[in-house]
Amino acid sequence: MCGIVGVLGNHEAAPLLVEALKRLEYRGYDSAGIATVNGGKLDRRRAVGKLVNLSDLLVHQPLAGKSGIGHTRWATHGAATVTNAHPHKAGPVAVVHNGIIENFRALRAELAEAGYAQESQTDTETVALLAQRFMDEGLSPIHAARDTIARLEGAFALCFLFAGEDDLMIAARKGSPLAIGHGTGEMFVGSDAIALAPMTDRITYLEEGDWAVLTRKGAEIFDSLDRRANRAETRIQIEATRVEKAGYKHFMAKEIAEQPVVIADALKHYTTAEGTLRLPEGVDFTGVDRITMVACGTASYACHVAKYWFEQIAGLPAEIDVASEFRYREPPLSPASWALFVSQSGETADTLAALRYANGKVARVVSVVNVPTSSIARESDLALPILAGVEIGVASTKAFTCQLTVLALLALKAAHDRGRIDDVALAAHLDALRNLPGLMNHALSLSTPIAAIADDLAKAQDILFLGRGAMYPLALEGALKLKEISYIHAEGYASGELKHGPIALIDAAVPVIVMAPRDGLFDKTVSNMQEVMARHGKVLLISDAHGVAEAGAGAWKTLTLPDMPPVFAPILYAIPAQLLAYHTAIAKGTDVDQPRNLAKSVTVE
Repeated sequence: MCGIVGVLGNHEAAPLLVEALKRLEYRGYDSAGIATVNGGKLDRRRAVGKLVNLSDLLVHQPLAGKSGIGHTRWATHGAATVTNAHPHKAGPVAVVHNGIIENFRALRAELAEAGYAQESQTDTETVALLAQRFMDEGLSPIHAARDTIARLEGAFALCFLFAGEDDLMIAARKGSPLAIGHGTGEMFVGSDAIALAPMTDRITYLEEGDWAVLTRKGAEIFDSLDRRANRAETRIQIEATRVEKAGYKHFMAKEIAEQPVVIADALKHYTTAEGTLRLPEGVDFTGVDRITMVACGTASYACHVAKYWFEQIAGLPAEIDVASEFRYREPPLSPASWALFVSQSGETADTLAALRYANGKVARVVSVVNVPTSSIARESDLALPILAGVEIGVASTKAFTCQLTVLALLALKAAHDRGRIDDVALAAHLDALRNLPGLMNHALSLSTPIAAIADDLAKAQDILFLGRGAMYPLALEGALKLKEISYIHAEGYASGELKHGPIALIDAAVPVIVMAPRDGLFDKTVSNMQEVMARHGKVLLISDAHGVAEAGAGAWKTLTLPDMPPVFAPILYAIPAQLLAYHTAIAKGTDVDQPRNLAKSVTVE
């Protein structure tokens, strides 16, 4: 995940910026850069690779000035090159950015028509060019930044610096965390408080939609409607800087909102711009006769989804098992098979015990984990980090979708290795996955209507989730999320199983949530949905525009998600399932981040 730092200081900014960026290295990056204003002149230095390369560059090409911005970039739009590295500069404007500007293509075309050509492949340069255009039209830096921010769609944290303005910086956030640091006659900006800790322990977190005007005297903060906003200043301790809510009410809300960015990070890590996979050496499914996937809880449902991918795309037989049952069942394992273990923490006791049972009985033990130094990772033949970042909320959200993403990439690799898909088909699948972050931003924009629906769901005693194919595990996961944090009894079922028992529960008091993208199984799912409505069940249909138009009549409520290839729809449809659980828990008044009786990492059997 990218890192942002900004300094309006009393000392040379370049050393402070580089040092702060070093504190953000844990996020991962492939290029870095800084920009400063000195005597009114705006200049920058950028380098590919580690921060030491930027430090070396600054030795030979120093950058003076007491006002500056810095950035560590993990490439999403465009390869890791100096041209694509941040800060991006357009005339009198320099910008650093975390997140994804969803409408950058439309803005780029509009700017090109007006004569503002883009040099890089990034979405971020569009932001700088748009601000330059507004300034060319006579707007002040503050108003140019304000109008630029208003045109942006997607998720972003932004910091602007302007030529001729050595006591001005503009910061903004939507979907990506951003913090303001307060000093004595100095002000700072950081995407993470840990970056600012050496300079100040006084932090203000911008809330969703906020933008701020910083000078050395302080910060004026405005909300999304351009109204003055009072945001609390807090004092931080170094030990706590990694677990702040960053302006969100709950960690879970923050982690749901981070998904477009972390998914983009994972895809960048494991794929190339040329449409090929970049998995570690040793990931070769040639000769593998079966894959056995073992996990607990939400990670187990990620494996359920992956079973469809391995079997349908790769033609590779796949089994799934709950870790707490696996080793006691003493399953026979083929020496030509792989055993795959999925865990957010990498310390889940049952999963670790199952891994140890499988070790030596299979060709390869592989783990998909969020902590690459964990026990499960260390004891695997091969560990694949999901790159979700620290997840604090007990109910897993971003770790789940990152697990799905990495498992999807593994399934594609298996399909390619086994000759089930060629290079062209692989590139098409990867292109569909790379579109996910933008589609997820759209799904996140449904938070308000979902909150209204959740007010009614909170009154229910029982809720059912239905899905077919790879959406069946999503029904299981949606029900689990709701149970975990709202304490409402919820069950997930394969839609075709409805008439084999669960239909006995249907009445006017039981909401039924149907997850049904317009795919090859849609008509069958709609038939099951009609059976519910015929018995006065309250149906919430979650589908794409075509699905809602075709089958939404008579439903209690509908939610419309963007179109996408059905094969990877479970990753996108996870977001409304998470938001339904979150907002229902809010309506119930439960402890969202620390639900009763649950722990984030289960390290005992």
